[in-house]
Amino acid sequence: MSRSGWRSPPGRAVVTPESGSPHGGDDGTPPQDFVRPSLPTLFLAIVPPLFMGISDQTIVSTALPSIIQSLGGFDRMALVVIAYLAAVTISAPLYGRLGDALGRRRMMCVALCMAVLGSAFCSLSFNFEMLVASRFLQGLGGGGLIGLAQALLGQYVGPRARAKYQGYLATIAMVASTFGPVAGGLITGHFGWRWIFALNIPLGILAFVLVMRLPPRQTPREKIAFDYPGFLLFAGFVATALTIIETVKRGAAVHSTLFLLAAIAGAILMLLVLRERRAAEPLFPGDLLGRPSIFFSMLLAMCHGGLYVSLLTFIPIYFALGHDVPPRELGLLMLPVTLGIGSGAFVTGKLINRTGRTTLFPAISLSLASALLFLASVGIETLSPWQASIYFAIVCFLLGSVMGVVQITVQTEAGIKRLGIATASVVLSRSLGAASGTAFAGLALALTLDLPAGASATSADISVEMLQSGFHNVFRLVGCIAAAGAAMAFVIPRRRI
Repeated sequence: MSRSGWRSPPGRAVVTPESGSPHGGDDGTPPQDFVRPSLPTLFLAIVPPLFMGISDQTIVSTALPSIIQSLGGFDRMALVVIAYLAAVTISAPLYGRLGDALGRRRMMCVALCMAVLGSAFCSLSFNFEMLVASRFLQGLGGGGLIGLAQALLGQYVGPRARAKYQGYLATIAMVASTFGPVAGGLITGHFGWRWIFALNIPLGILAFVLVMRLPPRQTPREKIAFDYPGFLLFAGFVATALTIIETVKRGAAVHSTLFLLAAIAGAILMLLVLRERRAAEPLFPGDLLGRPSIFFSMLLAMCHGGLYVSLLTFIPIYFALGHDVPPRELGLLMLPVTLGIGSGAFVTGKLINRTGRTTLFPAISLSLASALLFLASVGIETLSPWQASIYFAIVCFLLGSVMGVVQITVQTEAGIKRLGIATASVVLSRSLGAASGTAFAGLALALTLDLPAGASATSADISVEMLQSGFHNVFRLVGCIAAAGAAMAFVIPRRRI
């Protein structure tokens, strides 16, 4: 790969031909007509949005116990996480498709504005319902932050070198993942939970200014061919499915409302399938999903999202309720956990760049993670909080092997012209898995504890044995998700780059 673009003075763009095709190669090489920014300019533009997108998923975890004490809603606490993830899931394909058509720089600016606005409303929330709605708005912006940052990198970097730069992004992800829970605990303990959302406002403004320094789109604007009916049907299906989970959690398993919701979800899903088969530009491109490497990579991303976000959501709650750990110490206990996944991603990126192998690493790592989670489900309470923190750090180190492999595999298979929708599909898959996994983990805990609707962390009468049983079920569930992810990694055909 030519390096002249990376050696140009900061802020100065040069054109570097990388392929004979005006749209780039089918292997993901950049096209002729892209203006390449210098490496400092590119990284300064994509790091703050990536940092925001990752920290927004994790910073709320250590603040959840304080939030539910302040606003109530212990039986619905997972909604604070699920609302954000559901919005990310719904909006990710929209950003991907419009980014390909209108320019990824422009859509990144839109995503940043939405994320900052949602963060401001979160910090001003006066009840639980407003917080959930504000987190949804925040997630509508978050749906573009990670995916568009990854797509902007892939736009300028070839496939093999991309593994090395993914390692750099993994370092940023490690810092953001580490910052989230630690800052969430410390800020909540000293200033209150509202300030964890207010931090996004200056960061988002800085990110907007840096993104605007990227070269503007050089190619003519393409005609927007977005599947809006499919998008609305997909959004309706996600909302209905999550409503069903909440209905079951509230003890309405045999209520007529549940059957009505299930019928509505089934009807929406059927309409969505019919729509996607007929749409000229479907929300879920059949030619991409028809490729086994992409299809199984999407399933692997779903498993990873459900596994990782569930753990980051419920491990702090386990420490807070099971060991009476205060908010300030929660952040420190989560430090090894969040360092684990970033370190795992960084090491995996280096191994991929050196060996060219990809799926071998998540296949082995997720198998080991599944075994460790099943062990946790039978005796994690025998460990002290710090011992449990190190234990979960090892699990998360193993989980770090997944997303770099998924990104590289999907981007290489899709090619540069469809880089945006391919990368957005990864974000969508991961977010859908995260929302579903967190919802089902919350359901497993709530059904085990048999909490009445509206119960709070302080008002509910929870025995130690009942609490332990509830978290055992959570760890068994995520252990099954890890095993499913390992199976997906084993069957991905593309095993090298």
